[in-house]
Amino acid sequence: MALLGLLTGCSREPPEQALRATIATMQAAAEARDSDALAESISEDFVGPEGMDRDTFRRYLAVLWLRNREVGVSLGPLEVELVDERANVGFTAAATGGEGWMPDRGQIYRVTTGWRIEGGEWRLISARWEPTL
Repeated sequence: MALLGLLTGCSREPPEQALRATIATMQAAAEARDSDALAESISEDFVGPEGMDRDTFRRYLAVLWLRNREVGVSLGPLEVELVDERANVGFTAAATGGEGWMPDRGQIYRVTTGWRIEGGEWRLISARWEPTL
């Protein structure tokens, strides 16, 4: 029994690794224009710029996706700070978009995010982004 408990404990993904995987999943969902998959990792009480809530954030993304048939998102290195069941993650994000296979719009942002574990999963609770170029 002790060996079984030890093996089960070892199979659990470390918090930072799980958080990085969640962010990668959200990045893929954004590029795939899949708002349902993206929303799975956003907390019900999410707060964004200017009081943006979870539903407003989803509508914001829908408008971006309507304006851009093709969307690209490239993230710079993640700066992760873990504190118990919460985390802060900062990174740069290059967002591109356009109507064809070549993007005709792009912007680089400095992004700061807040996270917490809800039901054993990391959920985005806050986000801020500012254009850098």
